[in-house]
Amino acid sequence: MAAPTLQQPSFLLANLKADSTTKTLLQRCQDLVKIIDEYPAKELHLIFPWLVESVFGSLDGVIAGWNLRLLHSRSNEYNIAMEFLNPSGPMMKLVYKLQAEEYKYEIPVNYLPGPVKACFQEGVLPDCPLFHNKLHFPLSGLLTLNLALNPFEFFMFNFAFCLITPKNYPQGQHGSSTDSAYFVLVDTYLKYFLPSEGSVPPSPFSDSRGSVTAPSPRSSSFAGYGVHSPSLLKHHIFHQPSVNADPAAQEIWRSETLLQMFVEIWLHHYSLEMYQKLQSPQVKLALLQYRLSMSSMPCQPHAPPGSGTLHTYQEPFSPTEEHVLVVRLLVKHLHAFSNSLKPEQLSSSPSAHSHTHTSPLEEFKRVVVQRFVQQKLYLFLQHCFGHWPLDASFRAVLETWLSYIQPWRYTGEKTNPQPDQNRTVPDKWESFVQENLLMYTKLFQVFLNRTVRTDLVNAKNALMVFRVAKVFAQPNLAEMIQKGEQLFLEPEHVLHHRQPRGYLTPSQGGSYLSSRQRVMTDMVFRVKSHVYALEGQDCQYKQMFGTELRGAVMKLIQIIAQARHTAKRISDHSSEAAANNSFLSWFGIGSSDLNNTFAGAEPEESGECLKKTHEFLDRALENLCQIFKLNQGQLTQLISNLSSSQDDGNCKQLPDCIQGEDGLILTDLGRRQIINGLRRFEIHYQGDPELQPIRSYENALLVRLFYRISSLVNERFGGHMNALCSRPDFLGRLGRHYLAEADSGTKLKQSPMSRRSLEANRQPRLSLRLLASYRTILLLLLLYMFGALLSFGPMSSTLLILTGGFLYGLFMTLFGDKLKRH
Repeated sequence: MAAPTLQQPSFLLANLKADSTTKTLLQRCQDLVKIIDEYPAKELHLIFPWLVESVFGSLDGVIAGWNLRLLHSRSNEYNIAMEFLNPSGPMMKLVYKLQAEEYKYEIPVNYLPGPVKACFQEGVLPDCPLFHNKLHFPLSGLLTLNLALNPFEFFMFNFAFCLITPKNYPQGQHGSSTDSAYFVLVDTYLKYFLPSEGSVPPSPFSDSRGSVTAPSPRSSSFAGYGVHSPSLLKHHIFHQPSVNADPAAQEIWRSETLLQMFVEIWLHHYSLEMYQKLQSPQVKLALLQYRLSMSSMPCQPHAPPGSGTLHTYQEPFSPTEEHVLVVRLLVKHLHAFSNSLKPEQLSSSPSAHSHTHTSPLEEFKRVVVQRFVQQKLYLFLQHCFGHWPLDASFRAVLETWLSYIQPWRYTGEKTNPQPDQNRTVPDKWESFVQENLLMYTKLFQVFLNRTVRTDLVNAKNALMVFRVAKVFAQPNLAEMIQKGEQLFLEPEHVLHHRQPRGYLTPSQGGSYLSSRQRVMTDMVFRVKSHVYALEGQDCQYKQMFGTELRGAVMKLIQIIAQARHTAKRISDHSSEAAANNSFLSWFGIGSSDLNNTFAGAEPEESGECLKKTHEFLDRALENLCQIFKLNQGQLTQLISNLSSSQDDGNCKQLPDCIQGEDGLILTDLGRRQIINGLRRFEIHYQGDPELQPIRSYENALLVRLFYRISSLVNERFGGHMNALCSRPDFLGRLGRHYLAEADSGTKLKQSPMSRRSLEANRQPRLSLRLLASYRTILLLLLLYMFGALLSFGPMSSTLLILTGGFLYGLFMTLFGDKLKRH
């Protein structure tokens, strides 16, 4: 190992840094290929950290690197980067060359996932064996802990970390595309190091013993830990008996390292509440004390367990859509990788797996999903379900979840393809459903809670409801979930004779593709260990097919029925408006966008999308009835009752709300009514009528001119106007007709306003804004033209118009109340 603290300056590194600012990417890659081939590992060791940082960017995001997340196939540099970073390319050749010499490279603990970092800072060993025996204490003290990684681990850490590093992208660019260089590289690495067919290709370099061996375990930094590793494959990975060992056994460590690095960096992020839950005594007991208790560290005073939990674990975690898409790619490939297990290995008993009969890669396939992915993916999805915005971007999270709970889609079998709705889930997947029960039941309940707060009139949101209902309606799946819940609810005494074994956890292995010849107690034990490992032994489990969740499903069905009714009403309104505008469009004065004729409608909520909404919700209702065995007659009656009570007259009512001290307060029912478009508040302008925005039918210059004139008059004669309008006689009534608002007497439910501004708006005033309307101007011009035809001059016409207006005011003052009554 060569990891000097102080290194001599490298002229090669200096030249490469200088070329990085002057040469193109193609020229730099060509130079690097020659350097990797010609220079010894001692020189390459000095440039490796800088090269990795220049490609993937710095861990703090200051250096962007090659921007692999923005590099698409349309770019000229795409093929150059892909060829250089290919698993068989020059960069990996450099990694293997340094790996043969056992160099080490340091990563600050601060850049590790929050839970792992908190474990190190509290003196607790993290549960991932990838980080065991690698803690390095610098001479400066314990404030800057580092991990010493081998070249392959260092490369994969930076590659994985590139996805979650905050980047300052140019405006208009984002890294959520699945054809980016980064996304394609992830797929390439997965297929290369986790092959569904064949074995992992051997490394092209060899050491003095004839092959590049797995990293040897270092002495633990924690007292009393030694070289213990909980890896199920430790006899293959860490202990190579001889030079003539199976080459696949010597190379399998790369597959495990890559997968552990991806899972830890991408999935091992929890909220503070979830971290505290995982640190609880109940969960530690359920995990069989897998995470060791406080150990004495050199040069560090003893601290009680958990003393730094609140202070050391601070990690705001907000995954992006690109992040989730890459996680989905990982999930799909791991299912395909696990399902490529040979049939003879599937049917053999666990005790039959030995070194002579089972290759390391085949044994890796048996345990990969349950041991490496299940727990961290469950917590990752649970966090996303609870914190993701209530919009259509949640589709990426949803499809990741649906991909994980449908491993039968990635078996590679293409004979007799059937539609998803008619595809029966084979019985061999029953053990997978049982060992992943919370993935089906708990996340389904969280999805229900999201859905009732979502706008289901939007076709994209309606599609997500349909997708989930369609997946769970697959024949045989609901029965498997019910059986898994029954096994979990079995009395505890069933397991009493098995207590010495303790609860197994996903991190301790166990294949879901193992033999079906299991006794009932073993099945009960498997389900209970899964639930307790993820939720703790004090968890309050809610049955998916229990009474409480059935009530939540009925509530969702009502919301779906309301959304169907709203979508139909909006569609009908849009069609009518489009028909009305069709004639005006001949004259160029109709609406240019007939899809947006309904007030408040968005492009994806109009036209053809509303028809899709209705179709998606109809099929979702059918699937929900099939899943929960609902009575079709009762469902039809429920929907018809909702439709009859939600006619157009009902839509004019206000949303459900209560009267508070400061005004109306929406209830949860009122919020759902607004979200689904069932009811809405009538919008009325409640400010100063003179200060309303200038309308398209008004002349802006005249509006401002008349406002200044009326303001001067009101300011000077305001007292006289108040006195006149406050009189109870005929003159007072006449003054109120001309100087007060016509609808001032109407009372509307309105939002809280200051009493001062409300009283100010109700003061009698002169308003000349009516004269700025083009309609009024046109009417006056017609009256003057009519007067000219009758030989009246401008002054005479003006007097006649004023006289007519005065007589109209007298008439309305005398008979206006009687006309309103009739």
